[in-house]
Formats: sequence, C-alpha cells, structure tokens
Amino acid sequence: MELQQMRYVLAVAETGSFTRAAERCFVVQSALSHQVAALERELGVRLFARTSRRVEITAAGEAFLPSARRALEAADRAGADAAAAVGQVRGTLRLGIIPSVTAFDLPTVLRRFREAHPQVGVSLRVDSSVELVAAVRAGETDVAVLGLAQGEPPSGVRHRELVRERLVAAVASDHPLAGRQRTGLARLADETFADFPTGSPGRAQSDRAFSAAGLRREVAFEVPTTDLLLGLVREGLAVAMLSEPLVAGADGVTAVRVTRGPQRVQYVVCDDLNPSPAALAFLDLVP
Repeated sequence: MELQQMRYVLAVAETGSFTRAAERCFVVQSALSHQVAALERELGVRLFARTSRRVEITAAGEAFLPSARRALEAADRAGADAAAAVGQVRGTLRLGIIPSVTAFDLPTVLRRFREAHPQVGVSLRVDSSVELVAAVRAGETDVAVLGLAQGEPPSGVRHRELVRERLVAAVASDHPLAGRQRTGLARLADETFADFPTGSPGRAQSDRAFSAAGLRREVAFEVPTTDLLLGLVREGLAVAMLSEPLVAGADGVTAVRVTRGPQRVQYVVCDDLNPSPAALAFLDLVP
C-alpha cells in the first residue's frame, strides 16, 4: 500500500469522479484508475462501485477513509518535523478562526507568515469557538482563534489570552439610543434583539450579563454570522451586542457603550501536547 494510492482514493471519494480526481492529482485518469484498482486487489475489497457514468464509495471504502486520512497527515507531519530539525518550516497550517476576530489584523499576520515561511500553505476554517476547540483537540486544526465569555477559558488545549473587551450595543443610526454615548442593560432589556444561536459562546456572553443583572430580554432573531446581525440592526429590526471594532466599520449602524455590558476574551489555541512546526511559527507572529 502506497501513500499515493491513498491520495488517489481520497480524491475520488471527495470529487465523486475518477476524471475530476485525476485532474486534482495532476495525473492521467488511466494511471489513477490503475492505482486504485491495484490497491483494491491488495486489500481484497472494492472501495468504489462504478459504472461508465457513476461512482459511489462502498461501505469498505467509507471504512478505509478515516485511517487513510490519518496516515497521510502523519506522513506530512513526519516530513515537516524532519525539515524543522534543520530550521525549515513547511507543510500546511490548518488555521481556524471565529468570524469576529478583532484581537489582531489576520491578513497582515498571514502576510508576515508567508513572507517568513513561503513553503507553508494555509488552510483556513471559519467556525464557532466550540467547534474550533473540538477540532484542535481532535488534531483536525493546528491553531485557532476563539472568543469566549469571561471566566470560561478553553480546556484541553494550550491557550494564550489575546485581548479582553466589553461588548457594545449596535443600534441603527436613526435609533433613539444612537445619539447617546452610553446606556445601561436595563434600558436595553426593552429592545428586540438579534443574537447568535442559543448555546453558542457568542450568545453566552450577552445571556450571562443580562442574567447577572436580573433582566430578561427578547431575542427575536438567532443568526450565525456577524454580517447578518449588523444587517438586521441596520434595517431597524433589532439591536445586537457586538465587539466595538466590528460595529465601528458598519454603515448605518452606531455603537453605544453599555455600563456593565457583556465581556468576552479572545484566545489563540493549539494542541496541548505536540503542536506542529507550522503552528509554532504562526504563534510566534500573533501579537
């Protein structure tokens, strides 16, 4: 069994086509098909059911994929570790971020990273803090940038605090509060809110603040992205609690500071046991 055969199998599984898999792997289709068939003969199972028009992965193929992925990742890590031993950083940096990173300018850091380590590719994943922590623990992501409620640091991963910030109220520019510099939670509790989904870290920050103040609020819109939250605010449908830098750059939306408002902490995290050379190189550049 060869690593290249595993790469071909993964490419066919992910594209659903021998033709597209060959294009992805920069090889002629006949050579790719021959290698997959040779692997099937060696394993004694069919990994794909195929006709002239369709390709479907079999149960045996589904069982083969997770270990094949781990084997390829281990091979890539072995090469990266060997290169790091002589001062070279290469391979792939699997970077996860929340949609509302404000602790640093990500494009600037990535530019500096690529200038310092041109042999490292970057695979970017945007997800919730909960999913990103799980991905780092599972070895699916090398480094992640999170936003969590104060007093709830990530567990099971190596973490470093980047910034603490108090959220502001985002209101439409023609909202009665738009002319004020500061307001309180009691005044905001009468408003209709847009917020992140129930149970998410982004939602927990505001829920905890209102609960601690003994207040209840109406969340009429649950949405997954900052852009959509700001859009609802701009249209006058709701107010939202967000990081001030995100509100400051939005058209038709005004930021109002909130006394005893929600707080969040942004962290950068990586594997607690054995971070990759690319991960360590990236962490060195994060301010």
